[in-house]
Amino acid sequence: MLDNKSILVTGGTGSFGRAFVRTVLKKHPGVRRLVIYSRDELKQYEMSQEFSPRDYPQLRYFIGDIRDQDRLRRALEGIDIVVHAAALKQVPAAEYNPFECIKTNVLGAQNVIESCFDTGVSNVVALSTDKAAAPINLYGATKLCSDKIFTAANNVRGSRDLRLSVVRYGNVIGSRGSVVPFFLAQRASGVIPITDPAMTRFNISLEEGVDMVLWALENAHGGEIFVPKIPSYRITDVAEAVAPECELKMVGIRPGEKIHEEMITSSDSLNTVDLGPYYAILPSASDYLTEDYLAKRGGSPVEPGFAYDSGSNPDFLSVEELRALIRKHVDPAHTV
Repeated sequence: MLDNKSILVTGGTGSFGRAFVRTVLKKHPGVRRLVIYSRDELKQYEMSQEFSPRDYPQLRYFIGDIRDQDRLRRALEGIDIVVHAAALKQVPAAEYNPFECIKTNVLGAQNVIESCFDTGVSNVVALSTDKAAAPINLYGATKLCSDKIFTAANNVRGSRDLRLSVVRYGNVIGSRGSVVPFFLAQRASGVIPITDPAMTRFNISLEEGVDMVLWALENAHGGEIFVPKIPSYRITDVAEAVAPECELKMVGIRPGEKIHEEMITSSDSLNTVDLGPYYAILPSASDYLTEDYLAKRGGSPVEPGFAYDSGSNPDFLSVEELRALIRKHVDPAHTV
């Protein structure tokens, strides 16, 4: 699928971007060009130490911001596939600086779409978040807007050979700003702050996220929001896995935070289908007939009223399973 293709990754120096580049270079050496598009020159320099253009001549490092449509359009010349991972993601920062988050996550998303329309891109997958389902914070609201923009763009692609879809998944274990590195850093103090003992979250590894994006690039019709079937964890079990000797201090949930994360609401159930490893929330447009879609891809509609959240998820990680995942993905010295 990727042989002789040119790919651009927005936000390509982030955790996902690095994992995506590593996977593509390893599994798809026939890729023609792989462009890392981001605004941080230091991160690009640091990434080039691991992925040098000298060793990987198909790599390009392109400084730019998705807020700058002219620069983005120039970067997309000759590009076949776009993976849109750039976003402002920190919930407290978005609450304090709301319009900065809107500029990147909403207006930037529209810039990506319009630039893809103008440059002959054929396939786009945008990364979303569980916080976009029934959002209660600004970050989630901007990502819901972004999801709607990307899925609706298929309505106006005209005769272009272009598919745009969205991948929505939960917390990535060990990613920047996530709870595991925070707990590891707090362990020396002897106290682990817990927001709420009932809190749960979905869990996915970077590798699983990358595999899902590659699956979406190959299988999307255009307009879907794909959701993975992944396990949940209890925040208290993460604390037990990382620092069983520490005291747990209840500090209360932060503004804009949920006890349980959602990825599919009951309101989405009428447009949601089960594709085996993933769910797909389909557009409600009349040209998206579920029977036709499933006939080509297999699967079945979910039950009316179906909802998918981390609290009612039947699949939970145990403390030992969490500890093994942390050792694999976050803590190579095996201090947990």
